[in-house]
Amino acid sequence: MATDAKADPEPHCREDDDNAPATAADDEDTGAQVAPIVKLEEVAVTTGEEDEDPILDLKAKLYRFDKEGNQWKERGVGNVKLLKHKVNGKVRLVMRQSKTLKICANHFVIPTMTVQEHSGNDKSCVWHAADFADGNLKEEMFCIRFASVENCKTFMETVQDVAESQGKKEENKDATVTADLLDKLSVGESKSDGKEEDTVVASDTKEAVKR
Repeated sequence: MATDAKADPEPHCREDDDNAPATAADDEDTGAQVAPIVKLEEVAVTTGEEDEDPILDLKAKLYRFDKEGNQWKERGVGNVKLLKHKVNGKVRLVMRQSKTLKICANHFVIPTMTVQEHSGNDKSCVWHAADFADGNLKEEMFCIRFASVENCKTFMETVQDVAESQGKKEENKDATVTADLLDKLSVGESKSDGKEEDTVVASDTKEAVKR
């Protein structure tokens, strides 16, 4: 018995008339305007960087050292920034992942912070910091890799300059506090001396009256 070669192998895949593509007449614009059911208002998005001025902004890839696994683990690719607060002058290092904007590094640049070139790669450098990227303060060892040697050097030099400036700022602050304490101490001593003199004069006056 011969097989009908014209038979459709998948007749169940045919579209019904109700599911047929729309014609040009169906797509004709009637000019009617439909009001949206829900009106969405613009929402201001804050990044937490509004009160800071950028000192440095470079694209890089960040790693952190996993002590348990004894290996480097990638934290993300994005722009590493050094941001200086407009009021208190503190500088922090912030880096977000390019696609998700998730924070992968967030810590202050303190006077004791040092950045060193990674051995065997002049495009990378490493440092330690008390990081707050995950919401908890945690000691981390970071390694960052740049696209060029120049960017790596710029990063290292800028961080070093900031750390030194923060150190001088702390020294000036300590000197000011010390000066204030000494000033208060000298004023207190002067007041005490005055009271002692008043007491001596009063005693002499009483003795004179008795006589």
